[in-house]
Amino acid sequence: MKIEVLFPEVCNLYGDLFNIKYLKECLPEAEVVNTSLKDEPLFVKEIPALIYMGTTTERGQVLAIEALSKYKEQIKKAINEGVAFLVTGNAVEIFCKTIYEEGEKVAEGLGIFDFETKRKARKRFNSLYLGEFSDGEEVIKIVGFKSLFGYVYGDNKGKELFMTERGDGFNPDIKEEGLRVNNFFATQITGPLFVLNPIFTKWFIKNILKVENPSLAHEEAAIDSYMDRLAEYTNTNTGFYY
Repeated sequence: MKIEVLFPEVCNLYGDLFNIKYLKECLPEAEVVNTSLKDEPLFVKEIPALIYMGTTTERGQVLAIEALSKYKEQIKKAINEGVAFLVTGNAVEIFCKTIYEEGEKVAEGLGIFDFETKRKARKRFNSLYLGEFSDGEEVIKIVGFKSLFGYVYGDNKGKELFMTERGDGFNPDIKEEGLRVNNFFATQITGPLFVLNPIFTKWFIKNILKVENPSLAHEEAAIDSYMDRLAEYTNTNTGFYY
């Protein structure tokens, strides 16, 4: 099993690479392939089990778009064929159409999805996040953290990854958070999503990476910490925005 990490030199703003470090601990037989901005991506020559990209700076977004633009059709084909992607934080904006700042266009994304980003240069939106993931049979509570200069706008109803209970969806006007198209998973949650949400991680390993009877690294401690965090985030006295 190969896991490709796109552009780790710029896409690790909030410790997002701990998603992959934890996954590697859970799957010690997996091979992690780090693709830099100057490399040809692994997915050009072979299809990895998972393609991952984490949060980056605004300049990092532009560099990533430039690096991936020549592979746009291959990315579309991979998504349509069900190749697994996990994209966290503002990396989802790279796959969308246009990024605006204070009403002016500052970047064209890959345009794979019909969404736009609207951001404010001097205002960062910080919040905790509490939501639900459902595969139609199982419902899993999701906890996390967001730190964003902008929000994503467009119709993700029916294609959302999570439904929000506390915090913001893709933008403050909706409860739908993130994007799931086939096995393309994207969320604006930053940092170690897998570490914070071990039950979801186990679901992902079993259902998306197709590992039978998976076990997690430090499973008991991870679930205990998750349950404590879930209780805290569910408490209506807990502040969510700062």
